[in-house]
Amino acid sequence: MATTGAALRIQLLGSVRAWRKGVEVALGPPKQRAVLGLLASRANDVVGVENIVDALWGGDVPQTAANGVHTYVGGLRRALEPGRSRRAAGAVLTSESGGYCLRLDPLDVDATLFARSHSDARRSRGSGSSEVTLRLYEQALSLWHGEAYSGVPGPFAAMERTRLRDLRLTAVEEWAAGMLAAGRHAEMVTGLTGAVSEEPLREKLRWLLILALYRCGRQAHALHMYEETRQLLSSELGVEPGADLRILYQQILSGHPELRPPGGDTPHELLGVREAAFRGGAPKPVQLPPLARGFVGRDKELSQLEAVLEEESAGHGASTPVAVVDGPAGVGKSALVLELAHRLIDRFPDGQLYVDLRGAALQGRPLSAADALGQLLGSLGVEDAQMPPGLAARASLYRSLLHGQRMLVVLDEAQSADQLRPLIPRGSSCVLVTSRQRFGGLAARDGAHLVTVGPLADKESARLLAGLSEGRLDERDPATERLVALCGGLPLALRIVADGLAANPEVPVDALVEQYAAEHGRLDRLTVGDDAAASMRSVFEASYQALPEDAARMFRHLGMYRGTFTVQIAATLAETDWDTTRRLLALLAANHLLEEEPGHRYRFHNLIGIYAAECAEREPPARREEALARLVRLGPTVPQARPPSGHGDWRDTRAAAF
Repeated sequence: MATTGAALRIQLLGSVRAWRKGVEVALGPPKQRAVLGLLASRANDVVGVENIVDALWGGDVPQTAANGVHTYVGGLRRALEPGRSRRAAGAVLTSESGGYCLRLDPLDVDATLFARSHSDARRSRGSGSSEVTLRLYEQALSLWHGEAYSGVPGPFAAMERTRLRDLRLTAVEEWAAGMLAAGRHAEMVTGLTGAVSEEPLREKLRWLLILALYRCGRQAHALHMYEETRQLLSSELGVEPGADLRILYQQILSGHPELRPPGGDTPHELLGVREAAFRGGAPKPVQLPPLARGFVGRDKELSQLEAVLEEESAGHGASTPVAVVDGPAGVGKSALVLELAHRLIDRFPDGQLYVDLRGAALQGRPLSAADALGQLLGSLGVEDAQMPPGLAARASLYRSLLHGQRMLVVLDEAQSADQLRPLIPRGSSCVLVTSRQRFGGLAARDGAHLVTVGPLADKESARLLAGLSEGRLDERDPATERLVALCGGLPLALRIVADGLAANPEVPVDALVEQYAAEHGRLDRLTVGDDAAASMRSVFEASYQALPEDAARMFRHLGMYRGTFTVQIAATLAETDWDTTRRLLALLAANHLLEEEPGHRYRFHNLIGIYAAECAEREPPARREEALARLVRLGPTVPQARPPSGHGDWRDTRAAAF
């Protein structure tokens, strides 16, 4: 505030201060400054002593309040009129009937001057040039030096702080709107950032800042600001952003022409990514992996899925058809989904997207939903500079880009429903998913169609094995029948065996069959080189590693037992109560590491059973002996159980046979 010219100038927009003929005056203690602030806000009006008392103390008035007011007024008189004798009447701060009056030009009080300047700026918006209007706003805002009535106590000062802050923020918003209209986006970002920090829940300020960032070509920052706003409003107030903010957000995602700066051409970085992706900026995505050689069977599942997806797609509703194919490792889920996807290509002319979600990866973590969306958005033509940083922002952009598109989305090896949900667009696209888990929640909550696939039938297994063995096997050969049984109908195992037969033409078929027939070491032979994806042990290990610790412990203990088992046998082996046992068995079955049979009985697939026996060896020998001893104590309930016979090949102690 200016400190020259008038005999007395007073600052209320910041710390309460005063200047007499250009020299700052020491105003004394906080309550004394509070009295000056009240009198200055009502310059030339008489303020009663009772009003001053209320302004300083509110409802908690001490008995000495009136004397305190007289003391503070006396202190102010000495500060503002240092040459006045004690008996002379005051010329600046006068005593009137029942109160006091501060006599000065109201415009020598910065709060009054701000209100006048703000009104002038508002009037200028309709008649003056934009430059004049902006200059008037800037002059008004330049009067501020911090929070109004800073450090001053009392209810009056508190109310004035709130009133004046709201008036200032309104002026900031009006100034920012003028800056936007004038195309001065970059200049306003700094000023608005400070205002948003001061008043983080004021949505209009954030709306203006988000639009300014977008028009500066900082789309990612604009979307991040929206996401920050949404989280703040949710955590602080329990509400979502208002309609204006939500509309602005959607317009940014779609590159709406209304958001372009006034005048001139729109910079390239401000063009909507939707136009870039679907109007020639990026090629149509064609990402489906090739089909597996020698695919056989699955006619029932393919027909079922085709019929369901065709019926749902024909509805043209807001819900997107989602089909999830689940089953054990090595059962051919990906091959089935890719076969289906290639059959559906013509129905989705806008392209095909594919992401490996790595839910069954043995090394590294599964792909997060945010990272998966980053891949999908990149495939849709979104450049790194335009990529929103948060999950919610990426999901919204992804859905906006696919709105109205007929896109086929294939998501391989999903780990959880939460990983999937952000990747499901709305409308006329279609999503095909594979997983080793059954997502009952996705079906119940999101309407997904779940199809569980099991091992191939013997006839289909024989056809696959013979077709890939380079002529070494016939479908009706006894050797073929035996290998089919050893592989348990798992296509991956059958393909590994077929590769072994084709790669070793000099070795007799019967000799190779005998090698695979030995249970001990069978998983060692069901592998191809150093390719973990072509190793039965590796794919089982990935399923095992994804289990919670209590389920993994149950799996290890069940590996000590051969054949079909009951809840009682499982509870005895793992030494768990029946409720916990039922929960863990259900979890293992949902992860397709167990097969549930009628009568609440369970069994392993033969290859998974071999792997489970290997996992059982991870338990200390003493624990294995204790577990099998508990089974023996069940007596006739488990007639096949045998006690441990030392620490050699402990698997000789497992009960029954597969």
